[in-house]
Amino acid sequence: MGRALYSLLLRVALPAQALRYLWRGWRDPANRGSLRAHLALGMQPRADRPLWLHAASVGEVQALTSLVRRLRGDFPGLPLLVTVGTATGLARARQLLGALPALTLREAPWDLPGVARRFMKSAQPCAAVFVETELWPNLLQQSSRAGIPLLLASARVSERSAGRYRRWAGALMRDTVRAFTCIGAQTAADRERFIALGAKPDAVECWGNLKFDFTPPPDAIARGQALRARLAAGRPVWVAGSTHAGEEDTCLAAHASLVRQAQARGAPAPLLVIAPRRPERFDEVARRVESKGFALLRHVGLDDGLVAADRVAAAQVLLVDQLGELLPYYAAADVAFVGGSLVPVGGHNLLEPAALARPLLAGPHTGNAPEVAARLEESGALLRVTDSLSLAGALRELLEDAAVMRRRGEAAAAVVAAHGGATTRALAAISAALARQAEPGAYPPAP
Repeated sequence: MGRALYSLLLRVALPAQALRYLWRGWRDPANRGSLRAHLALGMQPRADRPLWLHAASVGEVQALTSLVRRLRGDFPGLPLLVTVGTATGLARARQLLGALPALTLREAPWDLPGVARRFMKSAQPCAAVFVETELWPNLLQQSSRAGIPLLLASARVSERSAGRYRRWAGALMRDTVRAFTCIGAQTAADRERFIALGAKPDAVECWGNLKFDFTPPPDAIARGQALRARLAAGRPVWVAGSTHAGEEDTCLAAHASLVRQAQARGAPAPLLVIAPRRPERFDEVARRVESKGFALLRHVGLDDGLVAADRVAAAQVLLVDQLGELLPYYAAADVAFVGGSLVPVGGHNLLEPAALARPLLAGPHTGNAPEVAARLEESGALLRVTDSLSLAGALRELLEDAAVMRRRGEAAAAVVAAHGGATTRALAAISAALARQAEPGAYPPAP
């Protein structure tokens, strides 16, 4: 596929995409204006030459956070522009990064030629950092034409995706990966795949995965301890995080088995915390929970003081129906199941609960971060499950043996600690790019 055909297909799809965004804006006023932002319409021209950092969605925002904070500390005078491809990702970025000074957050431009030109003309970045698999041919072409250094951090591409790229868009992808000044691959296998796509070997390095540099914020840990004391003093807690359609039913079936077994033994029944990946599914999941006969609590409303203590004590399932609240619940939990893995989504972030020393459960679909999953599994931190029976069995194994649970959790934290450093390597490459681009003294590092 050539660039002209690729751009034509995007233009053909644009009306449907525009209608989708208009519909979202009509349903939720918070989404109004996002279509214009994605089309780079109405952007005010900038003259401050920001560093542009781009993430696809929630997971990539999480990966980018430590790098952005390091940049803000090391280059306090450097303007930062962070773009995010999805509404949920942008909301999460506002929670994590919105308070940082000299930082602008906005919707990512779509990869249409006209949009790319408008965005580059208005933003005028001094350099750009993309994360993981953000390979957008038109945006990268326009950036390269403007002489902007392009870096791909925490870069990954699966064997399957690389094969499809070579089969259907070989020349286009060769030009796309060659636009990057430097590609910091997650693994040696990712490095070889980028070279096979056409990247110049001397431009591809192994930096590792930015997600390994995640450090749990102290306030999240403190909030987790408070949640545990309020919601589940004296009973086990397990979290099903970032779940998708189909996974909640599996988790609820496993939970029902745990509750029945606890009641038969006269033991305290565990609390299940479910955090759906997409906000639009919160009400749907609440209905599913109640249809199964569970006593439900919802996160929204817990802090208003109106939920009676006896209702909290009787709750069997808690629904996390607010973005950005999953981490404190991981901190409150004994065991974490990470969603997107029982269904063929590719799995979500295993490293957040791992960094909190929580033993992990996941399904077979962890292709979004296979190296992470493999290292956690090899260490004994991650157990694989396939259905409600195996999920219930793994939960019983962990929740009924505190020593095993502690040992697996410590193994998870050790994996995270042993494989950090990608942020430092990315920061060094960005610093070098800034030094080449900026006027002398424009963005000096902090002393």
